[in-house]
Amino acid sequence: MKATNNIIIVAGGKGLRMGGELPKQFIPIGGKPILMHTIEAFYRFDKEIHIILVLPASHRDYWAELCCEYHFVVPHVITLGGETRFHSVQNGLQLVEKGIVGVHDGARPFASKELIKRCFDEAQEYEVVIPVVDSTDSLREVMPDGKSRIIDRTKIKSVQTPQVFTVDVLKKAYQAAYNETFTDDASVVEALGKDIHLVQGEPTNIKVTTPIDLKISELILSSQ
Repeated sequence: MKATNNIIIVAGGKGLRMGGELPKQFIPIGGKPILMHTIEAFYRFDKEIHIILVLPASHRDYWAELCCEYHFVVPHVITLGGETRFHSVQNGLQLVEKGIVGVHDGARPFASKELIKRCFDEAQEYEVVIPVVDSTDSLREVMPDGKSRIIDRTKIKSVQTPQVFTVDVLKKAYQAAYNETFTDDASVVEALGKDIHLVQGEPTNIKVTTPIDLKISELILSSQ
């Protein structure tokens, strides 16, 4: 029996590193806002997926205007964001009942159908799945005395989304009180003592954060 698929797309960023007033998830690339590309990626994967979009209250009306302007009709429900990303995911989870649930960055529009499928399929077996990519840079750790030392980059992975879980596990994890060490959903679940299963991510699965990322996004779109 096919598990019910859910995706919580967190789109609460203010886009300050873009240097403008328009939040990054609403900036157009390839003829439409980034957030629409993100939602469509999951709809391509599963036409029946339950899409939950988490938006700040101040952005809801603007999103509705964009949907009208771009004739965007992919089914989704909206809930309000919280004080932090942690609280935003908590709010999204209230609209999830059963099955498998992913959490994804609203400004990460290029997750392929194959990557999404890999994460959701393996979550049915491993309960906690996150995509990662190798670090291509040399890395150094800064010590308390100000000195630094090389880190073996073969042991370091860069974490992406969607991070995908069984619903029961993620809901149990998010019953915890907020902690500043929770940098992503996997770290919240890890606090339960759960092992994190890694799958291969994609170099093109970037999070659009800076103006340079917009240029890269256009190149990715033109190659697809």
